[in-house]
Parts: sequence; structure tokens; C-alpha cells
Amino acid sequence: MINGPFLLYLGHSTDPVGIKTSRGLADFRRQDCVGEFRYDDCPLTLGLPRMTLAEGAAAGARTLVLGIANSGGTMDPALIDDAAEALDNGMHVVSGLHQRLRDVPQLAELAAAKGLDLIDVRNPPADLKVGTGRPRAGRRILTVGTDCSVGKMYTTIALTQGLKARGESADFRATGQTGILIAGSGVPLDAVVADFISGAIEQVAPARDDGGWDVIEGQGSLFHPSFAGVSTGLIHGAQAEALVLCHDPARQGMRGLPERPLPGLAECLALNLRMAALTSPGVRAAGVCLNTSSLAEDAARELCESTGTELGLPCTDPVRFGVDNVIDNLLCPAN
Repeated sequence: MINGPFLLYLGHSTDPVGIKTSRGLADFRRQDCVGEFRYDDCPLTLGLPRMTLAEGAAAGARTLVLGIANSGGTMDPALIDDAAEALDNGMHVVSGLHQRLRDVPQLAELAAAKGLDLIDVRNPPADLKVGTGRPRAGRRILTVGTDCSVGKMYTTIALTQGLKARGESADFRATGQTGILIAGSGVPLDAVVADFISGAIEQVAPARDDGGWDVIEGQGSLFHPSFAGVSTGLIHGAQAEALVLCHDPARQGMRGLPERPLPGLAECLALNLRMAALTSPGVRAAGVCLNTSSLAEDAARELCESTGTELGLPCTDPVRFGVDNVIDNLLCPAN
């Protein structure tokens, strides 16, 4: 667990999806967030007090979280300068980017001189094993998606909370930088060497005999040319008994590849089930979760109802409407 209080970094970001790590912390660890740091050209906000780096430190922030994402996960010179200023103000710095803080000499030297920590969340364990696909005990759910950043993490957390509310033992298994910062543990799957992806998931959600659930956060999409490899290894390692499909109906094209259309929901679900059957022959679909934040509430309800009818599955927006109908199907499947 990375200790707060946090100052959340938005910087010059203009893409709402690109600040998902900062937004996730603001939503799920808000009590640990003192404010947000953003420039005048950033139109986004998390609804937290806007602070300079010095003001954040004075307000009690112990850690600056570079909670932004970009293609390739690199740090530009301005971001490095901001991280250095945070260190000068006595804050540790956490990053979920692929480029590691400790590999930037300016930051490594400054942190060492001040006795502060540089924490790279995308730092997989060194003892990962190759996956085997052998049957293992336990009940596991995996969220899958039509695209990247369509709500898989939010759905996974909602399902975990929903199962606990029913008296079930359930654990959120994080596989991305945002989830790891929220949960305090997990594996940054997109930083794992390809041969070890399925094994990493077997390790993060090992056999269990208590009747409880491992609710595993999905990554990427089988239909996204850039990230389908990660999604495939995750599906095989999860050995899930149930999949929950996530989708953003406002998305016009694949994230980062807007010219490529998203798959149909039925098509996407069918392929995910077929891939999952390699290591979990009895896998089934438990429900569909939509991100309807771009729709009015009545339109969102209508879309959930029509989607559920079309696919023959419970459908909801986990943030707006909860996940009771999906939990019902998990615990007492209609089929």
C-alpha cells in the first residue's frame, strides 16, 4: 500500500481517459487525496482543490501521484521537471508510466539526496513463473472489454463490493497501475514479459479453498491490435468460471486507433468465451456492464434494458445502477 495523503497530477492533460489513474484514486481513495495539480491549459478536474506543488506539500501531501497515461507511457521533460519540483518540496513520487522514475538520472539523484522514494507501479515481481493452465481450486470472475478503458476496473471493484454485501468472501485482484494503487497489491500485467503473463495471473489469483471469489481486473481487448496479446494471456491465466463484458457505448473507435471500429457485443463476448474455454471449459457469461456516463439517466436505463434483452444477460451501469442483477446471475445462474 502506497501511503497518502496524495496530490494527484493532471498536468497538461486534455483527454479524460488519460487521467484514469488520478481519477481512480479520487473515486476510491478520496479520503487520501488533498488536491489536484493541473496547468491552466488542462480543462479536466477531479473535483478536488487545485493546488501548486508547494501548496500540496503544505497541505500535507506526502506523495505526488503521476496519475496520467499516454501512448507508450513515457515522460516528457516538463513532467520530469514537475516530479523534480515535488521532490524539492519533500514529496515522494509515484508513477504508473512505463518509463521508470528511477531510470531518470535527475530524479534518481535528487530523491537519493533528499531521502525520498521514487515508486514505479509498473514494476512486476521478479519471481514470476510460466503459466500451466492446470485446473486450480477457487471461484474466479474476469472482466473483459470491447476496448481499452471502458470500465473494467470500476466494474471489478463494484462486483467485489457487491459480493461482499451479500456475505460472500471476495477479493479484488488488480492487474493495472490504477487498480494496484487502489488495492495496494496486484501485478502490472502490461509490464510483464509475454511468456509470463498467464503465470502472473495464476500467481495473483492462486488456488483457494474457502469458497470465496477472486474478482480479476481485465486489461485491453481481444479486438484491439495493440493489446490483444495481454488480454489473451490474462484470459488463460484467470481460468474464470464467469466473464463480465464491459463496454462504453459512446466510444466511436478503438482507443488510439479511431479508424478501427469496435466489435459488436455478441461478437466480442463469443470470442472471449471461446478463448477462456482453453483453460476453463465450463466458463459462462454472467452479465454486461456499460459506462453510460455520456447519457441521460432515462436513456441509460433504456440502453441497459435493451442490451440485456438482446444478449439474454443482466446488463447494468455499475456506477449508476449497481451490480445486483449481475451478482444474482453469478450466485444463481439462470442457466
